[in-house]
Amino acid sequence: MRVLIAEDHHILARTIATGLRREAMAVDLAGSGDVAERMCLLNAYDIIVLDRDLPVLSGDEVCLRLRALKDPPRILMLTAAGSVEDRVSGLDLGADDYLAKPFDFAELLARIRALSRRVPTPPLMILRHGGIELDRGRREVRIDGRPVELSPKEFAVLQLLMEARGEAVTHRALLDRVWDEHMDSRTSAVRATVSRLRGKLGRSDAISMDDGKGYRLC
Repeated sequence: MRVLIAEDHHILARTIATGLRREAMAVDLAGSGDVAERMCLLNAYDIIVLDRDLPVLSGDEVCLRLRALKDPPRILMLTAAGSVEDRVSGLDLGADDYLAKPFDFAELLARIRALSRRVPTPPLMILRHGGIELDRGRREVRIDGRPVELSPKEFAVLQLLMEARGEAVTHRALLDRVWDEHMDSRTSAVRATVSRLRGKLGRSDAISMDDGKGYRLC
């Protein structure tokens, strides 16, 4: 899942980003409304955590502009104003959910996960390929019934490969969905993560690399 945090309180934004990255999400940050809008036009985000009180361009205006897009991200609006009237006005603007500050990170995480499930066809919670079983909800992986510990990046890469159902996933697609915008496309991060993943899956040929196409789960 790729998430944009649009929040001008830098410490709060970095704290949220750190927590979401530990949950295998790719996270970008925007400190103002105009930057948030521009980033949403450049990148395909699943969810934007949007503060209403942003500089330059308010969160309300960003929300209205994003709703005009053909395929907008789901919007979780944050605000220090938590009255019923404030929540109603935020939802009426087009937000998918609304959370008042201060909030508990566990609740924010739960709401983000709930928003990620709001798609026309609900995703399978458990993916299987050969002897590999990946549980999205519990964030667990088993190989032939044996639990395997994966890092957040390894889990996210494996999930994308399993979702592809044998089709190749490009290097660029893995960078876009698992890493943030600051990751250089020439980096060896994807290759290194795939290499470690092969080792944990117990087979050097578990993931093949098709020249010019990408990575494929065998």
